[in-house]
Amino acid sequence: MDVVIVNWNTGHCLRDCLRSIVHTDRSRLTVERIVVVDNASTDDSLKALSTDGIPLDVLRNPRNRGFAAACNQGATRGRGELLLFLNPDTTLYHDTLRAVAAFLGTPTARSVGICGGRMLDGRGRPGISCSRFPTLRVFFGKTTGLDRLAPALFPPHHLRPAESGPVDQVIGAFFLLRRTLFERLGGFDERYFLYFEETDLALRARHRGLRSYYLHEARVTHLAGVSSAQLGGGRLRHSLCSRTRYVVRHWPRSHAWLLMALTLTVEPAARLARAALHRSASEARTVLAGYGGYLRWLAVETGSARSPSGRRRSA
Repeated sequence: MDVVIVNWNTGHCLRDCLRSIVHTDRSRLTVERIVVVDNASTDDSLKALSTDGIPLDVLRNPRNRGFAAACNQGATRGRGELLLFLNPDTTLYHDTLRAVAAFLGTPTARSVGICGGRMLDGRGRPGISCSRFPTLRVFFGKTTGLDRLAPALFPPHHLRPAESGPVDQVIGAFFLLRRTLFERLGGFDERYFLYFEETDLALRARHRGLRSYYLHEARVTHLAGVSSAQLGGGRLRHSLCSRTRYVVRHWPRSHAWLLMALTLTVEPAARLARAALHRSASEARTVLAGYGGYLRWLAVETGSARSPSGRRRSA
């Protein structure tokens, strides 16, 4: 198995992640290589990296290529039958890979395309491990808060199952799949700079009859957002841009247009109202910066979707 970690200014988290790989039980699932792809970090996160005998390959990009592109870049550096994409703000438990190995030896695993683990925060409390494929109803419920008031009508996006089983998608912090499937799907779509790249890949795998599987026994500590929290309004912008790209690609056109209308009207108003309720000027500035960046991106995308003659390009 090859492990790919994309790093961007994660400080000590990356070293803790590597240390956890070294100390986890690898007796039944060998880690053949660890690849760290650094997206032009400006901190000291690449200093004093140690993997205690596991081959370590560090790639330094002169610019931030985005998460999907860096994952693809790292995947080409190994030859292991399995690929594990791991966030630098995660750490494995001693029995994490042992639990994965036990599952991979079961008949159920033969029809599984992607496997994810149980995310826990730094205090051992449950985090977000898996989700439904997003739909217009899911996003409308999330935006308006109706997913909490009427979950039967507006099911929540994220799930916290109490036991192992098939799900729509697992989050990309611990994302395991066979190399043959990854290559057959063409890897992650590099048009997603950040967010939704794993959702897109999971849906494409589902179209080939291979589901994602949540493995409750594979525990992973996930601090969540260590890199993306540094982006400020850019974090929201990337989320909105990637979400729009995903729905335009995979949803019926009418649903995609409805979500974009929601994105430009109800959603920013709700976010600004929440900022006002919190009396947080910084939160309001983050919202305005995020949506400002999204509008600029949307203008560029709309323009580039047409040829110089004004006729829309074919998809």
